[in-house]
Amino acid sequence: QVQLVESGGGLVQAGGSLRLSCVASGSIFSINDMAWYRQAPGKQRELVAVITSGGSTNVKESVKGRFTISRDNAKNTVYLQMNSLKPEDTAVYYCKVEGYFRVGWSVYWGQGTQVTVSS
Repeated sequence: QVQLVESGGGLVQAGGSLRLSCVASGSIFSINDMAWYRQAPGKQRELVAVITSGGSTNVKESVKGRFTISRDNAKNTVYLQMNSLKPEDTAVYYCKVEGYFRVGWSVYWGQGTQVTVSS
């Protein structure tokens, strides 16, 4: 059993910052990619940023220069530092991890954390 626990969401004014965290725990052998997705009301879930086990990152064009993804492999944790937030960043943010677990190769999702940016 693998669990992902997200934290750090909340309500912030435009221009503010938030830092999301996602901790994976359970029967983990190795984690490859860790990623953050978001889903705004009435829209499809979209990839925001991804980081490989080696630290390579890929960030959605619209958040480049504002969002930074990082990870702590020793803690099985992925972070999303969000600066200069805009109202259009309002969404539920989900972390996703993929790798080798007791059940084999699998993908797990967090429960989501709400980020609301007021104008």
